[in-house]
Amino acid sequence: MPTIQDVARRAEVSPSTVSNVLNDRADRMRPETLARVQAAIRALRFRPSRLARQLKTGQTPLLGLLVPSIANPMYGAIAREVEAFAQDSHGHRVLIGSTERDPKREAQFIDDLLAHGVRHVIVISALADERHLEAAAADGMVVVSYDRRAAPGRPTGVHHVTPDNVAAAALATRHLIARGHRRLAFATMRGLTLSRGDKIEGFRAAAAEAGLRSGAHVLEAGPASDYGDSAIGQAARELAQRIAKSAQRPTGIVAVNDLLALELIAGLRGAGLSVPEDLSVVGIDGLYLGALGSPALTTVRLPVREMARAMVERAMGSPGDEAIDASGLVFGDMALVERGSVAPPPTLRRAR
Repeated sequence: MPTIQDVARRAEVSPSTVSNVLNDRADRMRPETLARVQAAIRALRFRPSRLARQLKTGQTPLLGLLVPSIANPMYGAIAREVEAFAQDSHGHRVLIGSTERDPKREAQFIDDLLAHGVRHVIVISALADERHLEAAAADGMVVVSYDRRAAPGRPTGVHHVTPDNVAAAALATRHLIARGHRRLAFATMRGLTLSRGDKIEGFRAAAAEAGLRSGAHVLEAGPASDYGDSAIGQAARELAQRIAKSAQRPTGIVAVNDLLALELIAGLRGAGLSVPEDLSVVGIDGLYLGALGSPALTTVRLPVREMARAMVERAMGSPGDEAIDASGLVFGDMALVERGSVAPPPTLRRAR
């Protein structure tokens, strides 16, 4: 395997000159010298040692991304955008870990990242307890927490980036109300995170402003101790069976995310109900998969690209570079995507 010394001998320059080229410090170099070094690198197929760079700087050009579960395609969509910005803007690759929102697993992943020279991490969690993330920030890790708000008035050393989950759920709920629905439900997993709590708040607020608070209910399923998304399919089938057997079943349902919405539609079909003929369903995410369903899913599209850019820019900073906004960064730019999973309720259609 060729070394930097081999490149230097072939180009008839010093190893430090080759190092300057490799580290983008060739602005004052004569064009003919730069061309010789680049030609030698190509001819020898030289690749700089990442290990050597890590030993020299104590860091490696990697960005950690911890997601609750790769079972949810929303996190794949976020990872795609994070990877694009990290690579194109900062020359960093992305390492992904699946944590099921378990604080112990998150802490273990972060310890492993620190041990391998990684100093930048984005954590998608929304758990109330972030002490392990605060400890990582105190150890020199730049930490960005996604999908939860910062604790008000309490500086923690952790950056926070989140969509406005209250507004997203309210937008979905108002759409159902505008189509004539009066019996409403919010479908979610039983393990309550801060982001899920915010969505429930938005759902209830929109129902209350329309005078429908008494007809708006939260439907939970799945184990209370499971905060990840690996159990969504089973939870959706459980919810579908309960809804089908209910004497006063809702006519309009807001799902906590697109994955649960899609699984719920399939579960309702299996229980003998049809969407949107018997009841309507709205998701929250804006996944492209929603357009492929039958019916296609009406959803609230979140600004994934913009949030990914903000997370990468904050994660790639250095500890203490920038004062952390105690309130975090909340994105409210979202849009309702109307598709085929919403129609007026059956009673209203018959009346018309």
